[in-house]
Amino acid sequence: MAIRPILRFPDSRLRLPAEPVATFDEALKALAGDLLETMRAAPGIGITAPHVGVPARVVVLELKAGAVRTYVNPEIAWASDEMIRHVEGSVSMPGVTEEVERHAQVRLRYRDLSGAEQVEEADGLLSICHQHEIDQLDGIFWIQRLSRLKRERVVKRFEKLQRA
Repeated sequence: MAIRPILRFPDSRLRLPAEPVATFDEALKALAGDLLETMRAAPGIGITAPHVGVPARVVVLELKAGAVRTYVNPEIAWASDEMIRHVEGSVSMPGVTEEVERHAQVRLRYRDLSGAEQVEEADGLLSICHQHEIDQLDGIFWIQRLSRLKRERVVKRFEKLQRA
């Protein structure tokens, strides 16, 4: 496993949709391991392959230490009407956060690292993380979920941090 460089906002590759994974092999497992190490080093609780410049639909989450989850080709099959707000950020835009509104619950379809189909119900923080990371896989950077005014403020704060 290796720590890979993380793309930084406003890198245009963060806005490209990722390609579905078709081959479930040792290279995919190695990528997942690298994503985990990179995410921990960032630090973060979620990361996608596009964050490290690999246009593949792979997500790694670790909401609690040691509880690592890997999702290949995830998609939201259902989302609740109820919405919740939570403070979000990104390993590609460290140091800035803002409150984002998301669905309170989702049902996710995905494949595990062996290629087996899985379904998962999620609420709370896990639901938010799924939506955030799947947006990233779809080329939607998290700040695009903010109002124009909030997005401009976040970008200015980030630019100021980069100059410091």
